Amino acid sequence: MDYYRRCLLCNKRCKPKDRIPINGESNTDFRKFLEKTFLIYLQSDTTDVTCRKCRQKFYFKRRNNVKQTPSPTPLESVDAINTMENNPSKMARTESENDTISLPLKSTGYTHSRCFICEKPGPKLMRVKSFARNQLFVETGVLLSNGARCCPRHLIENMFTASSITTVKGNGNVRNRTNLSSSELIDLIENIRKIATENKEKRLCFDDDSLSSDEYLNLTGLNKSDFDEMVQYVNKSKVSGKKSIRTSLAIFLTKIRTGLSNRIISTLYNLSKSQIRRSVTSIRKQLAKNFAPFYIGFSHISRSDVIEKHTRPLAVSLLGQNECSPPAILVLDGTYVYIHKSSNFKFQRKTYSVHKKRPLVKPMMVVTTSGYIVSVLGPYLANGKNNDANILNSMLEQNVEEMKTWVRRGDVFVVDRGFRDSLGVLKDIGIEAKMPSFLEKGKTQHTTEDANESRLVTKIRWVVESANARIKQWQILNNVLPTSQLPYLTDYVRIICAICNKFKPPLSQTKDRLADIELGTKMFELAKRKNELQNTVEEKLQSRTKQKWREVTESAVIDFPKLSEEQVRGITLGVYTVKLAKSYTAEHMSDDTYALSVCSDVPGILQARLQSRHTSAVKYKCWIGYDSKNITSWYCKCKAGARVVGSCAHVASVVWYLGTGRYRSNKWPTGWDNFVSDASKQEE
Repeated sequence: MDYYRRCLLCNKRCKPKDRIPINGESNTDFRKFLEKTFLIYLQSDTTDVTCRKCRQKFYFKRRNNVKQTPSPTPLESVDAINTMENNPSKMARTESENDTISLPLKSTGYTHSRCFICEKPGPKLMRVKSFARNQLFVETGVLLSNGARCCPRHLIENMFTASSITTVKGNGNVRNRTNLSSSELIDLIENIRKIATENKEKRLCFDDDSLSSDEYLNLTGLNKSDFDEMVQYVNKSKVSGKKSIRTSLAIFLTKIRTGLSNRIISTLYNLSKSQIRRSVTSIRKQLAKNFAPFYIGFSHISRSDVIEKHTRPLAVSLLGQNECSPPAILVLDGTYVYIHKSSNFKFQRKTYSVHKKRPLVKPMMVVTTSGYIVSVLGPYLANGKNNDANILNSMLEQNVEEMKTWVRRGDVFVVDRGFRDSLGVLKDIGIEAKMPSFLEKGKTQHTTEDANESRLVTKIRWVVESANARIKQWQILNNVLPTSQLPYLTDYVRIICAICNKFKPPLSQTKDRLADIELGTKMFELAKRKNELQNTVEEKLQSRTKQKWREVTESAVIDFPKLSEEQVRGITLGVYTVKLAKSYTAEHMSDDTYALSVCSDVPGILQARLQSRHTSAVKYKCWIGYDSKNITSWYCKCKAGARVVGSCAHVASVVWYLGTGRYRSNKWPTGWDNFVSDASKQEE
């Protein structure tokens, strides 16, 4: 039992010698007095107590047979009146303290010397703030007294932890009744009303510091500081309704970031659907006018800035032949935005893509070799008359955004094979086109020269694919767009691209300019070499004379060099091939091992057979030349397997596993097919 207990009537703490119990038959009259005067109903076995002063008042009233508290003496009355006149707030407080009400509410935390949760003594105890006491009452129904203390470990940012709240719910040292003054009761009701109002009206608020920077990023795609900067492009006078600028901007960014419907966003922001629609429309128009033109389009950036600030030295080494006057190198490609099928049959035919087998529209992306988006044009239709080549020809013919004025003779356009019909147009205006080579008719494999040239192009062209993937992180472009949103798609695409240019880091960052130049020089020199191992395989190892190939396990290849991840990337000249190599390795490890062979006639050459990742009926053979320290050569039967500027993923898979992967202790993943049924497997 606590050393201090509180009086039932005056709520003051009293020591054991000053408190009088209320239970038992001897206190029947006192309990009746409480029922009649204070409407407090207690059982005979109650554990509540009163102080001596309150009990003396009861005896005084019973002796004089009065129902009210005895009037103070004249001297006391004069002193009390003088005190109250000098301090009116004290008078109001005293009146409310005398007017106490006993309610069947659970309460705890009367002692200040111990933690009310774990009951550990001080001295390092914290006083619980009022909002934390309100939190505890709302979640547990236990009223915490003013000035209660607890250990710091029970609080996080002055709010109770979930485990602490659970402990309070199961705490046995909780009183079943609470004495409250009228002012305390009014404060309790006001606090509950305030919490209920906040929970109803204030769900997502961008006008204060209630949201963290990560929450800003998850909802709007921008962190808090970038969001604050974005607000400057919105005109307050043109924001519809009573919503603030920050809330309206957050609604628009949430719309394009998440791709949610207006109905769901209205639930998140506790606004009507029409208010969401007006906010999206207002912010879209303002950003399209006041923000996007400064960060997207050929007019927003000069040709010299592109060359100096947004061109990788690697691209200049591989594609820029004129060192005295470096060219502007641009990478072009079309991306897809899928749309719903239109009820307008003519428009439905024009937007249907035979390649993708679904309706879509195509924005045309123009980016630099660092991933900076120079411009995005369109969107264009998706039928056969609107292929990539025709779109580029139309852009040049119509001089969209004065594109022909911006570019100069000697500039380089890096494109894919879909632009093959634009090569003549580009040549006429002096633009040099770099494109991966085509496979010759009747051939199954690119020549070493063609494969090397294609690798030089793909080493630069990947940034446009990454730029397309970056803008698709804004789900309004990644989801299937309703046809009713097509009139606003141009604004959405330009605003998103402008946000990427303004707030996102470059896709390809060059930390060491000299290392970039050295890599370009290395690749350019390798592109001039022949694949000697290919000649050896075709002339000797696959001749009519049967060679003595012997199948071996991975443990038998003990002379294969041990490599680091950096050395493997030095062979592949890129990280994407290494990623594919690990996936190939995971598949073959699920089938126990690779099919490896060595030749007794020609030492230092390893042969492997790998399953194609595209076709189940196709398997590729690859050969790897090595010594005790390095990988010296490679050749594969796949389309690009003859190149020496980097290796294909099949060769990289064997090199990575034997040189690095087999020395790791982690297990290979078994795949997801264990969680999906296979009807082709019959029970035996």
